Amino acid sequence: MDLDLAPDLMMRGQDDPHGRDLLKRPPTVGQLASRIRDLAARPDGWWHLVGFDPAGPVRVPLDDVDGVRLWLTTWPPAHRTGVHDHVATEVSILIAGELVEVSIAEEGVAERPLRANRVRVHGGTHTHELTNAGPAFAITLHAQLSTPT
Repeated sequence: MDLDLAPDLMMRGQDDPHGRDLLKRPPTVGQLASRIRDLAARPDGWWHLVGFDPAGPVRVPLDDVDGVRLWLTTWPPAHRTGVHDHVATEVSILIAGELVEVSIAEEGVAERPLRANRVRVHGGTHTHELTNAGPAFAITLHAQLSTPT
């Protein structure tokens, strides 16, 4: 078997092994999720930026490279976002603390706790509200396309 003909499984669809210029495509949801998982696995690169303000959430930009915006947010206890939706697809992960999501849809309203270290994808018509129901601050990491498509 000639392994030079086998595809490189680690390419993630961005680079051409033959050096050709390819049209740059926006990252996929899977690639956004991969960026968030990789970022969550390296807290030494962002933990020192975490800020705690009991008056409201603190949003800290981390990076904006290759069409992907990354940031972290700290949520004080008892904070509520208010009902909102997302214009662009967003991927997030709860790192620490407790958050409860109330989803609102035509079928009704559903409440569920968000679990730490699980990547969540939301956007478009997903209307929801987040509440920090716990006694301590919650910390989340987020990724979103820099220019919504």
